[in-house]
Amino acid sequence: MRGYVGRDLLAGKVALVTGGDSGIGRAVCVAFAKEGADVALAYLSEDADADHTASLVQAEGRRCLTMPGDLGDAAHCAEIVDETVAGLGALDIVVNNVATQAAVDAPEEVGDEQWLRTFEVNVHSYFRVIRAALPHLSPGSTVINTSSVNGLRGNKGLIDYSATKGAVNALTQSLAQALVDRGIRVNAVAPGPVWTPLIPATLPPEKVESFGQQTPVGRAASPDEIAPSYVFFASDRFSSYYTGEILAPIGGETLPG
Repeated sequence: MRGYVGRDLLAGKVALVTGGDSGIGRAVCVAFAKEGADVALAYLSEDADADHTASLVQAEGRRCLTMPGDLGDAAHCAEIVDETVAGLGALDIVVNNVATQAAVDAPEEVGDEQWLRTFEVNVHSYFRVIRAALPHLSPGSTVINTSSVNGLRGNKGLIDYSATKGAVNALTQSLAQALVDRGIRVNAVAPGPVWTPLIPATLPPEKVESFGQQTPVGRAASPDEIAPSYVFFASDRFSSYYTGEILAPIGGETLPG
């Protein structure tokens, strides 16, 4: 986000970003900091990545907490909310961004352990973090969930991952309806292919080489191109009338329905 210029759209806000150590999460943390927010980022175990993200946030004059741990564990989902409020004094914006995926060649390759783990991280943590955050959120607070184009149209090689992202979309829309009377907006960003560390770590080399070339624009996005979508949903100035929306930056692909 080197070229991103903030306008104090989130001045005085506190944001919690899961999966904030790298990729889209890192770009979101930096964009929020440039807009005036303090940031707490949760991550699994990549300490060096998390520390680098924190240094980028702090370079913008904002406070940053780093919180390692497995969000597939229910107790840890509540712990990161408590740590955020204790360390930064409030909570205004929740970004559920953590995810895991594993490519397969056939449905039979998705074992119970993989299926359950993917749902624990990609869906259960989202709800658990939101549930823990609700006592601290007030009218004007926002929740932003990271979905995926695969949750909109499926992916034969990422069956369990796609199923979780479809669930994230339904969770987003349901919570938006449930929380509208409290003045809490809930939206999702569903990107197409994006260059993040998850891609080379989970896809075979031949797919990494051609990653994103199937899009009409002919390439994958960078995280910096996706992060402004999160700023849009986090800012009342930009999106006060938006809740229950799935924003899909997918490089020109047109989806039916």
